Amino acid sequence: MSRLIVVSNRVNPPNPAADGEGSVGGLAMALAAALREYSGIWFGWSGKTTAEFTGQLNMQRIEGVTVATVDLEETDYQEYYNGYANKTLWPLFHYRVDLTAYDRSFGEGYDRVNKRFAETLLPLIEPDDIIWVHDYHLIPLARELRRMGVTNRIGFFLHIPWPAHQLVVTLPRHRQLVEALFHYDLLGFQTEESLHAFEGYVFNEVHGSKNELGELQAFGHKLHASAFPIGIDVEDFTKIVTGDTARKVYDRMMAHSVFRKMVVGVDRLDYSKGLEERLIGFERFLHDHPNLRREVMLLQIAPISRDEVEAYQDLRGRLDGLIGRINGAYAEMDFTPIRYVNRSYRRDELAGVYRASKAALVTPLRDGMNLVAKEYVAAQEPEDPGVLILSRFAGAARQMKDALIINPNSPEEISDALERALSMDVKERKRRWEALFNNVTREDVTAWRDDFVAALRARPGPGQDGETLEKPAVIQSLDVAAKALRTKTPEAKAMRA
Repeated sequence: MSRLIVVSNRVNPPNPAADGEGSVGGLAMALAAALREYSGIWFGWSGKTTAEFTGQLNMQRIEGVTVATVDLEETDYQEYYNGYANKTLWPLFHYRVDLTAYDRSFGEGYDRVNKRFAETLLPLIEPDDIIWVHDYHLIPLARELRRMGVTNRIGFFLHIPWPAHQLVVTLPRHRQLVEALFHYDLLGFQTEESLHAFEGYVFNEVHGSKNELGELQAFGHKLHASAFPIGIDVEDFTKIVTGDTARKVYDRMMAHSVFRKMVVGVDRLDYSKGLEERLIGFERFLHDHPNLRREVMLLQIAPISRDEVEAYQDLRGRLDGLIGRINGAYAEMDFTPIRYVNRSYRRDELAGVYRASKAALVTPLRDGMNLVAKEYVAAQEPEDPGVLILSRFAGAARQMKDALIINPNSPEEISDALERALSMDVKERKRRWEALFNNVTREDVTAWRDDFVAALRARPGPGQDGETLEKPAVIQSLDVAAKALRTKTPEAKAMRA
């Protein structure tokens, strides 16, 4: 069987000796499991900078996974990572054109680093390998590999939203960015909405088309694109939530919130997460329901990220001021309505927090999926579950329809949802939770991984159009196959086998 090569900006394999139990996310666990199964390699940036780029690989074996990392120059880091990735693509793809920075040096650094990644990765690639590239940092990677003669199957998965056509065209050299994607054999998006937005650009901007096999055709190339909604490792997370660490955290949180109902929010400190809107909505709740003020507290966990980017510094200052205002107005001598923490916690600690919370506020203004929503559901006590309040603009809202779906831009909707969640009877809470948990279990991270890899394996490589490969039935209709693979039918299991 051919190897799987996973490529991502950062490499994050499970390493209990370094990280401690429960600290590595479900995505890393799923990819590591796939790499062990296919004897593969995980390649990416080491997270370190060097005075001069040498392309020297650092190869390690961590928990059965072969890891290959490379250092970047400080200029690379500033132009490629802080620049084009986080000041240009991230805000644009999250519909924040007002925060998008267009600087020619950023684009040059982005192309340069992708070329360096390709040159460094090239000697590791064997003829039968399949290559799976992750996220917006590495859109041009397949183009660079093709220029170097690589004909392997290469797939790309976008973890963040793909924006509407009208937003994409605000990006200088947007055609070149989209053209680079047509050097992949398979594109994966989180939702049908992102898929349709990408197709809208292809049809309307570059006059591309879709053939009878469901392949998109443009720029002299064709590829298959589909939605592959990512999930969590439910089995692993349900074990974590009953472990010693989670139980201890649960006991502490229950003691801390005695006589009160705790609402939780867990997000990276990012303007896409709707943190300001969430706090204003909670403020409206305190204003509208004076009889409930002493009965409810909000715990907001928001680890600081990308603090070198000015927009994130500004956001942090605004949040500090907003929380100070709300606590100043509604706190009493023995009670503060908002507890705000700027540090990260291990997954097993968060599991205990989730289980102790009567409701979760997940209010992104735009999100590819949002796995906090799914982890919150997986952490609940089946006989007394909490209630998920979820933004309609999270990719997860397409699957998790039994959450309380709200528009995070409306303080009144957040206030009303909080009141409803905290007064909901146990029968309705259980009914909603069971439907949510069934969905989270059915569309877990393993199904996502296996579906994508199976679909990529079924694609003909460059120059093999029409050639019968391993699974001819899948090649004849990849749209049908992709849908089947996302179910738990015997046929789907046979495809994965």
